[in-house]
Amino acid sequence: MISLPHDRMDQVVKRFDMLEAQMAAGPEPDAYVKMASEYSDIQDLVGKIRALRGAEQELADLDAMLDDKGTDAEMRALAEMDKPEVEERIEELQRDIQILLLPKDAADEKNAILEIRAGTGGDEAALFAGDLYRMYERYATSKGWRFEVVSASDGDAGGFKEIIAGVSGKGVFAHLKFESGVHRVQRVPATEGSGRIHTSAATVAVLPEAEEVDIDIRAEDIRIDTMRASGSGGQHVNTTDSAVRITHLPTGIMVVQAEKSQHQNRARAMQILRARLYDMERSRADEERSSSRKSQVGSGDRSERIRTYNFPQGRLTDHRINLTLYKLDRVMMGELDEVVDALIADHQSKLLADMGSDG
Repeated sequence: MISLPHDRMDQVVKRFDMLEAQMAAGPEPDAYVKMASEYSDIQDLVGKIRALRGAEQELADLDAMLDDKGTDAEMRALAEMDKPEVEERIEELQRDIQILLLPKDAADEKNAILEIRAGTGGDEAALFAGDLYRMYERYATSKGWRFEVVSASDGDAGGFKEIIAGVSGKGVFAHLKFESGVHRVQRVPATEGSGRIHTSAATVAVLPEAEEVDIDIRAEDIRIDTMRASGSGGQHVNTTDSAVRITHLPTGIMVVQAEKSQHQNRARAMQILRARLYDMERSRADEERSSSRKSQVGSGDRSERIRTYNFPQGRLTDHRINLTLYKLDRVMMGELDEVVDALIADHQSKLLADMGSDG
């Protein structure tokens, strides 16, 4: 049997009942929204806790029946038959509760900034960056998320040298955060006459979108330059002085936006700058908390090769968790759930192991 923190479980149930009573009393709209959000967050956990307590009572009743010398043979046989099923249900509920009680990443429910950049491999790397972009766009659509291109720099032969998109919806960062790193592709390029397999790469960075309350950017810490927009945005850019470059002086982080509206460029550049600074703060905090951070899934190390897409064999391999799937065509169509779920499960098992070693 798994050891669970019963005091904490009692507190969660008590809090849930209190929220239910407060919401029924008809509070102000703003307060109601806040309460409803917290209520929704713990509803599944409370349901599992109550189911566990019901199953534990059921097991105690069966044990009492089996211990009672007066129980007739037929009832005893039924109790002995029911007991393994109840024990199995208890273990399953305990595992679910243990995972639901794991410490939450504060950024999990945030929207994300998705950045894809062509790496080694020239035109083929840019084409692969385009394939990754479409894969994530389809995955986002399957989840009911909003997917919006923030800026793009086209590849010379198609695809993208760089593309940045905003992804918004429920649990976006929780699902996409393990995608950061180097994605390697092995395939025969369309331009290759001899049929030789080439290897190229693209880098993906997933940053939680930061609110102004998360990161305070002082006016004196940034320099904003406007310049003539040309090149990087392709045909979508006009030739007025609309491009905006924002430099964060303390860190040297620079963001350039070169779409049509200068006002929109400034807002989007600030959005990306805020996300990058927030990501830097999270990384620093993680490094301080864990010296073994580099070995963990989702370490955020952008230079780490995380996945290989082998087109001739139709094979996808995630190197961090030794996961291999022979359904690359479906993955590229946005069917990423199997990969994402495996990465989340691996992360949870590491957290559970850490909690066990701490105890």
